[in-house]
Amino acid sequence: MPRNKKVRYCRGIDGYNLYKPSGIPLSQMEIIELGLDELEAMRLCDSDGMQQEEAADTMGVSRGTIQRLLESGRRKTLDALVNGQALSFADADHVCIRPINKVGRGQSGRGAGYGRRRHGEGPLSP
Repeated sequence: MPRNKKVRYCRGIDGYNLYKPSGIPLSQMEIIELGLDELEAMRLCDSDGMQQEEAADTMGVSRGTIQRLLESGRRKTLDALVNGQALSFADADHVCIRPINKVGRGQSGRGAGYGRRRHGEGPLSP
């Protein structure tokens, strides 16, 4: 029996979870499922410019897993774009969604979410 998959930490999706070519009804096209872990690996390495080792640490997996996620995610995305197929983002039991960090007033730096503190107060003081 295979070993259970390790939990993979990913950011959530803002917006839609399905992309398709315009002008063709969804019922007439094939849908390719892209895992949220594949999307997160591509986002970290390709969009955010992280090295695979950094992306692996962020997601809580090995570098080899990142390589496999990148290869399969890129292949699926390219297949959908070249062949005019729909691309759907699929969740899985081994994926843990982290909230999207939106930096706003009072949420920058080390004390994010704790409000204003004076030196020597609060849980993160040196």
